[in-house]
Amino acid sequence: MYRLETEDNCGQKRRWKCQNIMKIVDATNELNQPYAPHLRIRSYSLMACAEWSPQLAGWTMIQIEDGTGYWLEGQSRRELEAGTVLVVAGDAAGRILASRLNGMLLHFFTMVPERLAGLITQGEQDFFKRATGRKELVCRMLLPPHPVTMKMKELCVRPTRAGLSLRLTLLQLLVEAFGRELEQAEPSQVSTDVKERLRTFLLEMPPAAMLEISFDELAQITHCTPRHLSRVFYDLVGMSFRDKRAEIRLVRARELLATSQSKVVEVAFKSGYKSLSLFNRMFTKHFGVSPGRWRQKNSGVKEIAEQQNIKVRVAVNQRRLLGV
Repeated sequence: MYRLETEDNCGQKRRWKCQNIMKIVDATNELNQPYAPHLRIRSYSLMACAEWSPQLAGWTMIQIEDGTGYWLEGQSRRELEAGTVLVVAGDAAGRILASRLNGMLLHFFTMVPERLAGLITQGEQDFFKRATGRKELVCRMLLPPHPVTMKMKELCVRPTRAGLSLRLTLLQLLVEAFGRELEQAEPSQVSTDVKERLRTFLLEMPPAAMLEISFDELAQITHCTPRHLSRVFYDLVGMSFRDKRAEIRLVRARELLATSQSKVVEVAFKSGYKSLSLFNRMFTKHFGVSPGRWRQKNSGVKEIAEQQNIKVRVAVNQRRLLGV
């Protein structure tokens, strides 16, 4: 962790350094790519007086390992001490400010609900969307010895090799941070009305499950005729069953393009398309750009390499600022 001079006679020099440090901190904005790797612990140092706005995609859980500072949001100012955990929505307007006397060492990870279509239900995805509009949920502060703060600290002190186990653990931490609010996202009872039966099915099943069933099978599940179900589905979802399935396939394809090195034709087949030409046509129509061009701009593989360059640039700039 780096520190700045804080003597009163160095005030002007300190302000100049803080302005340049902000340029370094801004490098973390490059993490805010829709398909940057999520559910992965990262660390970041803030120098004294430096600020950071964690407006990353999805939700971000941040723990202060060392140092003190403040969470600034509007006119409010909440003190942050070592061990504190913040759970922040991606569009939260707040920022972290390190104190004038010392810097801060932060650990954080992000979670993007839309990228977990095969794991979390539609109801849980809807909860996270609604939570961004609730002031008491858009930024949640947990203080030691809250169980989440202790578990997060344990993960950071004893880092675990990135893998499925770690990703599931991080997801579980986020679930525990929301507690009862997230548990209440699921419907408590099943109605005999067709619309409510369909609503219950959509809330309880992962969106990807819709790719595994036919419209006739859905009609049997909801005890409804296909013709009537077609009207109810459009009324509830805002699009036809066919269009919804196409949307889910394209979301899956976009994820594969950004996070894997599979060829475009392989992505097309893995996403449920039987021909490359149809995939290219549908993808371009929906996103306004071809799959290959989209991958060039949003590839997570490329982003990982860029992050290594960012770390090097940050380290070099910090040494220059400090005259090392």
